[in-house]
Amino acid sequence: MIKKSGLVGLLLFGMFFGAGNLIFPPALGALSGTQFWPAILGFVLSGVGLAVLALIVGTVNPKGYVYELSRKIGPGFATLYLVALYLSIGPFFAIPRTATTAYEVGIAPMLGKGNLGISLFVFTLLYFGLAYLISLNPSKILDRIGRLLTPIFAALIVLLIILGAVVYAKEAPQAPSQAYAQAAFGQGFLEGYNTLDALASVAFSVVAVSTMQQLGFASKKDYLRTIWLVGLVVALLFSLLYIGLGFLGNHFPIPQAVLNSDANKGVYVLSQATQAIFGPTAQIFLAVMVTVTCFTTTAGLIVSTASFFHKRFPGWGYRTYATLFSLIGFGIANLGLNAIIAYSLPVLQILYPITIAFVMILCLNHFLPLSQLGMRLTIALVVLLALADVLGTSLHLRWLQSLVSHLPLAQQSLAWLLPALVMLILAIFLPGKQKKSDGFSLDAK
Repeated sequence: MIKKSGLVGLLLFGMFFGAGNLIFPPALGALSGTQFWPAILGFVLSGVGLAVLALIVGTVNPKGYVYELSRKIGPGFATLYLVALYLSIGPFFAIPRTATTAYEVGIAPMLGKGNLGISLFVFTLLYFGLAYLISLNPSKILDRIGRLLTPIFAALIVLLIILGAVVYAKEAPQAPSQAYAQAAFGQGFLEGYNTLDALASVAFSVVAVSTMQQLGFASKKDYLRTIWLVGLVVALLFSLLYIGLGFLGNHFPIPQAVLNSDANKGVYVLSQATQAIFGPTAQIFLAVMVTVTCFTTTAGLIVSTASFFHKRFPGWGYRTYATLFSLIGFGIANLGLNAIIAYSLPVLQILYPITIAFVMILCLNHFLPLSQLGMRLTIALVVLLALADVLGTSLHLRWLQSLVSHLPLAQQSLAWLLPALVMLILAIFLPGKQKKSDGFSLDAK
């Protein structure tokens, strides 16, 4: 069981480990300053806890999220939600972000202060051109390269964390930014959304189930125990990685000019700390490793997103979708890393609460029959509150911001949570109850 858990854990680590896992923790560490620990707690809760829970729920569910969404909420909503999810972990956010992260962490520091716009264009043109060619004929070589290089790259990051802790532990943290000074836990929780891992868990659970079935298990009990063991191991490893990267960013000396600039703080910490600890030539090694690691993720996301859309909307062929998503990713990547992060967050603030609420529904429905009307009302309320929060902030609608701010846990960016829990309680008593799906079980006894 331990060997199988290790194999699946390595696969999942390779699937999840990408650009967001790398750049956001050190940026949080730098910006949270003296409020680091509540901030990193919020980040780990949303970036790791929710992702692992969503993965476990999807893996123990034999028919998957598509079936459950269609059955409990409605087929139209299932399609709309999954389209938004795949576009988020695909061409709109994750795919271009992997390219820009590879460029800004690995390539840009070696180019000085020249015309970085042109160099980004050339880099992404070559990057997406090669990723597109591989996506047209995906083979085991992509998976093998990812499995080989991702652990090596992760080992380099762990070494950087350990040496960084030794060298910079005595450096005092900066004063926290305004957002972290006001609500460190809530801001950290929001930053965890940027990893996209909870959304990716919904998509990756299908791959995880397929892989687990190939390994073979003597009983359903062994299967479920392995799932829980894998989840605990992945959660522990990622939590330690995030805390370590965050601690490095929290103590690495960053000039005030950089802190006040639009430069990505996570990229700055990774690049400068690597050069300071390992020497200037280490930047070349870092560039190769981060580029190849991000590249395998990019090609894999193009394949998975194009496959989903081809299966869901077969009017267009797989090649057409792969072409379209590669072009969209290339175009958005040239906006730059900070721009991608800025425009992605409002969408994630809507998708994440929906995902969390639905995982809560599946977990509760495992123990109790729930009213379909109650489940639909729960999701509808979460959508409305998430939209109100995003629109109030984005459009500067003070009356809407004030309305949301009066809800419990609003300062922790969880204004939707208690209303959702109330609706779930009502779903226990409302008519038209549904039992859990056949075969769905969270028990590893």
